[in-house]
Amino acid sequence: MSQATFSRPVLGIDFGTSNSAAALVDAQGQLHPITLEGTRSAMPTALYFSNEDGQLSFGTAAMQQYLTDVQDGVGAGRLMRAIKSLLGSTLINEQTVVNGRSLSFFEIVVLFFRELKHRAETQLGYGISAAMLGRPVHFVDDNPERDALAQATLQRAAHAAGFTQVAFEMEPIAAAFDFERRITADTQVLVADIGGGTSDFTMIQLHAGSPRAHNRSQDILATRGIHLGGTDFDRLLDLACVMPLLGYGQRTPSGRELPNRIFYELATWHLVYHTSSRKSLAEARELWHNYTDQAQHQRLMHVLTERLGHQLLAMVELAKISCSESHRNSPINLSGLSMSSLPTEATAVLDPPTLQQVLQKPLSAITACACQCVAASGLQQPEVIYLTGGSSALSPLVDQLTNAFPHARIVHGDRFGGVANGLAWAAQCDTPDSLVASKNI
Repeated sequence: MSQATFSRPVLGIDFGTSNSAAALVDAQGQLHPITLEGTRSAMPTALYFSNEDGQLSFGTAAMQQYLTDVQDGVGAGRLMRAIKSLLGSTLINEQTVVNGRSLSFFEIVVLFFRELKHRAETQLGYGISAAMLGRPVHFVDDNPERDALAQATLQRAAHAAGFTQVAFEMEPIAAAFDFERRITADTQVLVADIGGGTSDFTMIQLHAGSPRAHNRSQDILATRGIHLGGTDFDRLLDLACVMPLLGYGQRTPSGRELPNRIFYELATWHLVYHTSSRKSLAEARELWHNYTDQAQHQRLMHVLTERLGHQLLAMVELAKISCSESHRNSPINLSGLSMSSLPTEATAVLDPPTLQQVLQKPLSAITACACQCVAASGLQQPEVIYLTGGSSALSPLVDQLTNAFPHARIVHGDRFGGVANGLAWAAQCDTPDSLVASKNI
């Protein structure tokens, strides 16, 4: 890989599937996590185009305005989440209409980057033209061409947002650089970065004291990644707990299973927008004669016409977090499904056994990826497993990793800011080993 020397300062940006963060190391070597929302150093990777006033909002404000519009009955606008998942696919160039204006999803990514850059510059008080971007080990599994396209698209978006110099560092390696500044003894660490869209691992030798700024290729023992993360968990739990109330998994009068596409799209963060198209609505209406329970079809049409897909996913996500943290049953808030035309309300509860059962397969695949990373390093066991990323605290995952590596010490890092901090530190190296930089084109 090529080497580059950056103009200073350099903004480390963790553009995540679910959340994004940024940080910067100043000329005196001090780390400055950027508080993107109030006192928080991370913000949801979300945009909301309001139908009511045409305003565009970002992050938590986008989520709150969407829910407010739904609850007030003014008609939900367009909420966009998990836009990172579109990188490397043809969908990134697809046009969508928001507030009467046609935009490509690439342009929507640019809007988010431009806002993040603006918030960082406003807080710092000066302009920033260089960025160190995080990237997963694989944007796309087993497809080098699409993986390269995803990075090139992200680079192009950063340029379009105003960054004239852009470089990349793998997200788990960046997280390792952040953790390295807090250790007191040289340590062989398995970094597990469990995000919204991917789970990435690096086995790395970290050094106590002043971290070395020269080429670190000898310290990076292995990297592995898999395209599974928190948004996949939300999709599976939504399909298991909520979509059956809309007809998913039900049989037609002739005994055939209802078509699944509409339910899969409703349960997938970056595909929910598909369900509000005229074509999808027309196809859903035509399903009525396939339902043995017409109340379920009424709920489905209510969700589609009122654009409640994101709200339901958000409620599933909250229940997932609550159930994982409390190890208790967690009701899923289905107030959006309340309909005066139906005699009974829809209810759903996520319990710990269901959480474990539904996520068993993806969590086993993620744990297997971690084991492959350790095996590729030539080591038997890491001394430490360093957990970062928004989904890293999920209790069934922690249990699986603990069982796989019983002699390793588990350390929980900064779930939402660790990668961004590490990217800022990585940018201080004059010759980082995994750096790919480019001038503006």
